[in-house]
Amino acid sequence: MRNLDTPVKQIRRKIFTEIAKIGFESTDESMIHDIESIPYNIVEERAKYRESIYRERAVASERVRLAMGLSLRPENRSVHLTDGVKASNIDEKYYEPPLMQVIPSACSACESNKYEVSNMCRGCVAHPCLLTCPKGAISMVNGKSFIDQDKCIHCGRCKAVCPYDAIAHKERPCERACGVKAIESDEQGRASINQDKCVSCGMCMVSCPFGAISDKSQIFQLSHALREGTEIIAEIAPAYINQFGEDVTPGQFRSALKQLGFSNIYEVALGADIGCISEAHHYAKEVATGHLPFLLTSCCPSWSVMAKKYFPTMIDNISQELTPMVATARIVKKEHPHAKVVFIGPCASKKLEAMRHSVRSDVDFVITFEELWGLFDAKSITPSTCEELPEETQAATAAGRGYAIAGGVAGAIENCLKEYYPDVPVHIEHAESLAECKKVLTLAKAGKLKNCMIEGMACPGGCIGGAGTNAGFAKTSKALKKYVDSSESKLPSQELENLELN
Repeated sequence: MRNLDTPVKQIRRKIFTEIAKIGFESTDESMIHDIESIPYNIVEERAKYRESIYRERAVASERVRLAMGLSLRPENRSVHLTDGVKASNIDEKYYEPPLMQVIPSACSACESNKYEVSNMCRGCVAHPCLLTCPKGAISMVNGKSFIDQDKCIHCGRCKAVCPYDAIAHKERPCERACGVKAIESDEQGRASINQDKCVSCGMCMVSCPFGAISDKSQIFQLSHALREGTEIIAEIAPAYINQFGEDVTPGQFRSALKQLGFSNIYEVALGADIGCISEAHHYAKEVATGHLPFLLTSCCPSWSVMAKKYFPTMIDNISQELTPMVATARIVKKEHPHAKVVFIGPCASKKLEAMRHSVRSDVDFVITFEELWGLFDAKSITPSTCEELPEETQAATAAGRGYAIAGGVAGAIENCLKEYYPDVPVHIEHAESLAECKKVLTLAKAGKLKNCMIEGMACPGGCIGGAGTNAGFAKTSKALKKYVDSSESKLPSQELENLELN
């Protein structure tokens, strides 16, 4: 589903576009009316996807609130659609947990973990499903197999042995996608997110075919700030390649950002270059010598939050180096102390990383590629038709740009180690998806990954498979490889490590 331009994606893009238009164009007098009009602009004369126009507009209304950085309205009392809008402050981080929220009116209350016999059942003589069931939950009714749900223990043995694949395993797509089992049910059987377990990766959001899960956005605050002419600098994650069309060049993408109103553009890969140098030294001095049993990368916020939540004894093993987003923001603030910094990338959980209190992020806004497309649409900017614009800031290396794909972080650190410490043996492990990340952390906890550098990525495929991307993984990974290979420098200079970013 991730590779398809589904109606869910199209609706989200329309919402982002409408919200951005209000930020760019609406006056204080017209803003409230313009916001209230969005559900009617999105759902015009009849419902397309739900049983009534009223429900479809109700869903659209909640999407509007989340897209403006506001929380969902309670179901048991009256709260106006625009409640809280005027109190939003564009100069401060606007996300307050929870970032990921289920829109109750959009949820279809999918069944969770249920085995059911379909009409494909042939009523065969062998009855392997009946014979293999350990609880006697299967019987023959009117010549067909039937599963007694009160007895079923959801082991799946019946499905495994059915010669006609006539037994379906019903799961919530969002629940299946969640690697930390944070998806639960409310009293009406609808999905709900256990915020104590959630690490805000967004995989539930992109896996729900009803579009019932969404994150909060700063697109309204950012578009308003761009209109005001504030000095705003974009730092772009390397995963931007291919996100706005297969033919869009880096120069055209920079040009499109300038047309939006950004005063300058930096590569987040610059921060990655700094990080891989520091982590290579850290590995050689601490891990390879046995002072530290293993080292966990820190650039994926969902991965590091998961490690802290579920494996608290490993906190000291998580790299303390600045993430690429934060390191790049510090570079920008050093050179442009009065500018606002916007991180533009594929990641939903970067929104929470930007507002954490343990490390000063210097990031004022975070938007995803999906949200950026809404900004482009609001200003009628088509990146593929923009003129080429040369780089104005220091170019990143292949090592830093490679952080965008699973294995790229560990690979960059390994290459730096081979360059700086050719006699130091390097042990690398990497995991993608939170379920796999938990497995590798369990192995590390058991002492089976000693002297190892462990890279974790919450999203399958790495950052280019993130929740805020526009393009499919297969084509994007090929395009990114070409981009990495085209880099003039393969490894960063060790002089970068001497930058004062505290």
